Amino acid sequence: MRQRALAWVVLLAFPVVVGALNTPKLKPGDTIPASVKDVKMLSVTGHQLSIADVKGPKGTLVIFSCNSCPWVKAWEARIAEVGNWAQKQGIGVIMINPNDPAKNPEDSYEVMQQRAKERGFEFPYVVDATSDVARAFGATHTPEFFLFDATETLIYTGALDDNARNPEAVKERYLQSAIEALLAGRPVPVAQTRSIGCTIKFREKI
Repeated sequence: MRQRALAWVVLLAFPVVVGALNTPKLKPGDTIPASVKDVKMLSVTGHQLSIADVKGPKGTLVIFSCNSCPWVKAWEARIAEVGNWAQKQGIGVIMINPNDPAKNPEDSYEVMQQRAKERGFEFPYVVDATSDVARAFGATHTPEFFLFDATETLIYTGALDDNARNPEAVKERYLQSAIEALLAGRPVPVAQTRSIGCTIKFREKI
């Protein structure tokens, strides 16, 4: 227990650095970047899908994630739960892995397939083969969430909730609250929070 607590202290002590190759991070009011909206990405089912392909009638949720990050692993069951629920509500959901598997074999396509099956992802989990989709969003972390309304306007970005370590101690469910507000036609209570996680391991630009 003491070693686990120390590990989380270490994670909290080191802030994630913004990738130098990124464009500025999308902010509420921005739209899905046109340059990458139609980019086809390989899903764990073998299909090629783009963000435009999964757009839902009530909105679109784009999640940047991976297999290797301990923050992702801590939140992963909750990510599956919220993502599956959102998709059933008419929100298109796509989870994108922008990490270079050459830097960590755990981020390979094969492990993505295994993880999707184990966690019961009902939404697409795809490979950002150049990391350029993540760059276009200005994404810097895994996990990181971008929720767009039906007009493709960003209405929430940031973290899933306020406690990765202990789901029983969560007080603010930022993403779920934003989705509930979107579905009810209400203003989102919190439009942006600080993303907490691992730095994206970007693929090198050719």
